Amino acid sequence: MATEKRITDTQEHTMAKIAFIGLGVMGYPMAGHLANAGHQVAVWNRTLTKAAKWVNEYQGIACETIAGAVNNADFVVTCVGADKDLTELFEGPEGILENAAPGAILIDHTTASASIAERLARAADQRGQAFIDAPVSGGQQGAENGALTIMCGGSEAAFNRAAPVLAPYTRAINLMGPAGSGQKTKMVNQIAIAGLIQGLSEALNFAELAELDVTKVVEVISQGAAQSWQMDNRSHTMIAGKFDYGFAVDWMRKDLGICLQEASRINAPLPVTALVDQFYGDVQAMGGSRWDTSSLIQRLRRAQE
Repeated sequence: MATEKRITDTQEHTMAKIAFIGLGVMGYPMAGHLANAGHQVAVWNRTLTKAAKWVNEYQGIACETIAGAVNNADFVVTCVGADKDLTELFEGPEGILENAAPGAILIDHTTASASIAERLARAADQRGQAFIDAPVSGGQQGAENGALTIMCGGSEAAFNRAAPVLAPYTRAINLMGPAGSGQKTKMVNQIAIAGLIQGLSEALNFAELAELDVTKVVEVISQGAAQSWQMDNRSHTMIAGKFDYGFAVDWMRKDLGICLQEASRINAPLPVTALVDQFYGDVQAMGGSRWDTSSLIQRLRRAQE
């Protein structure tokens, strides 16, 4: 789980009151990093037992309502599943927008559509708040190790206030443009990953059918132009047929659906992405909904049976 980080004298003045909403496999360790860095963290989760567990592990408070978590916060951080979750959390009389204080910075780590980010940013601005769409890359391992890459959309002033606060779980953080730009950048990320994993799956399956020493093949080609993070971190588990190492197929299909919808809106052709999305549908039909995304190779193997 999260490791404790030393608080330096230069960090003391940045300590903040933070409400963290959503304690899933990503949010749980991310909120822990903030608490370990010395911030005052209040957490809320739909499942109250998860919030109680977090409080037993980290220093902070668990709140029974969203209003109780956010009404005194300098920063409100959300990390949930999809657009519909954000609508439920942010909008309505019991939601974040109505209960967060004027001047609060609202930071959303959910991978969602650009349109909802733009809508929430407008609503926050009307209340004197600021909204940053801040999807992350790095998966559960990156969240636990405090090594996430964050791509942000929002104002420069809000970003400059937020970036130091997010540092405890950040390897790299960049402002990509106005509201929605973070989500669009995450779409680019998922488009690139989808094609790469399919290519790696085809390569490894080809090596197996060619009766090569697949591990030795990876050792050789990873020293050249074929090298990638996926090859370095997933090839050996793919060869072993183990697929419980991160981002699930269900979540990848959700993300690719967002990519394809945005691509249709802006007339961007995504032929490979659309095909890989169908392939992930095949993996789901095989019972692999909760397998990690590298499980595309199992679809190829199954075709050989």
